[in-house]
Amino acid sequence: MAALDESGQEKHGEATAGVKRQYMGCAGRVANGVNTVYCSYATADGHALVGARMYLPAEQLADPKRRAALGIPQNVAFQTKPHLACDILAEMIADQTPPWAAGDEVYGRSGELRTFLEDNRTGYVMRVGRAFGVEPGTGRTMRADAVATRHLTAARRWQICSVTGSKGERAYAWAWTATISPRHFLLIRKHLQTGELAYHYCHVPSGQPVTLMALVRVACLRWPVEEDFEFGKDHFGLDYSQARLHTALLRHIVLAMAALAVCAVTAAQATTRAPAPILPTTADQQPPEDTGLIAFTVAEIKRLFTLITR
Repeated sequence: MAALDESGQEKHGEATAGVKRQYMGCAGRVANGVNTVYCSYATADGHALVGARMYLPAEQLADPKRRAALGIPQNVAFQTKPHLACDILAEMIADQTPPWAAGDEVYGRSGELRTFLEDNRTGYVMRVGRAFGVEPGTGRTMRADAVATRHLTAARRWQICSVTGSKGERAYAWAWTATISPRHFLLIRKHLQTGELAYHYCHVPSGQPVTLMALVRVACLRWPVEEDFEFGKDHFGLDYSQARLHTALLRHIVLAMAALAVCAVTAAQATTRAPAPILPTTADQQPPEDTGLIAFTVAEIKRLFTLITR
């Protein structure tokens, strides 16, 4: 399954390809920096970043002198973040890899991206805003939050589903409703403590079964991609480089992604071969005499590799 998200690196000045004052997820605010659209490929055995496209502001590309100074090739045209995501997904679809795709509101509100996925028979669960318009079979378009209000009055329609994340089980209440299209759905997530709602627009290709839990699992794909950003930055320097030219930045990103992928594949293979961990089943159970070896996680494999290559 493919998960789309963006991350970046703060940069000073204006002498870096892609640099602009823009919202930086890594900083949680508007800052000067470079943003890159990434795609993480997640399976039951593991996940890693498999695609990336740098976002280049239109003003940089429109200035021939600045474009040349930043090393941006003449054949590179301006593309929005959803367009960049389409390019990444096109390569994955050609390799027959992503049966499902997920993304936040940046990608969910792009009709062009959604159409691209539907035309390529790829299901998606995309985050959308509360004002996103859907047609729930009432004969008129309604806001997503208006549809949610109807569910709030019917407690039986909410189901508590738990999905395993990097920090353990995450449980939310979920509700879904069909739209005027038999293959499109609005999926609503409710936080169990705060009651905060989140909305997802979903498409299920024809011939594939439709279940609430399947859509919930795809919606939760954002957690693996966040973990990939954490691993990539903390262990492989994904956002730590002094490169400023376009080609140099791309080479650094690819190198960091490749290192992460090698460790992720190694960790996944080790998981299938290693014996199951001995875990307690009750609070008063004593630990085993032999606790076994530490699991081969991405971080541990990277640490061992660093030790043997010094």
